[in-house]
Amino acid sequence: MSVPVSRKLIALTGFMGCGKTTVGRLLAERLGWRFVDLDTRIVERAEAPIVDIFRLHGEPAFRRIEGEVLERAIGETVEGGRSTVLALGGGTLTRPENLSRLRQAGALLLWLDCPVEELLQRCAGVSDRPLFRDETGFRLLYSERFPIYLQAGIRIEATADPAQIVDRILSKLHRETVEA
Repeated sequence: MSVPVSRKLIALTGFMGCGKTTVGRLLAERLGWRFVDLDTRIVERAEAPIVDIFRLHGEPAFRRIEGEVLERAIGETVEGGRSTVLALGGGTLTRPENLSRLRQAGALLLWLDCPVEELLQRCAGVSDRPLFRDETGFRLLYSERFPIYLQAGIRIEATADPAQIVDRILSKLHRETVEA
């Protein structure tokens, strides 16, 4: 599968539960690219689960670490020349500087869009999501972030099986390559 030559970085964004990690891992495998999960990198850097970072230090500290880890991941891709699929955290783009970093690196930003009802079902009973406290708060956070996700270059419907979502992405990337 060919991807536009100028694109060495594909970043997946979307709300919690949309499948960024699962789809990202599969997409990287299909493209023969490396995969980086931003949340995993944050946990490694902080030597603590995300829920603990939020609880002990608050969201601002988490977002600061997230920005640093994002910058490093982008640097590895740009300087190392290794094409990368990067799964962002659900709130990564809430900081405008993160979107700027991704755009400056020439990242192709893909939004995995999923209806809030399905996201609620996927996240129900999960205890490691610090911003999922209750259904009302979940819906409010989703509505606050929705306009941010609209800034992604490509929207992908993410309600299917992960392999089908990857097929949709690859089809979209193929069309972009053909049209370029």
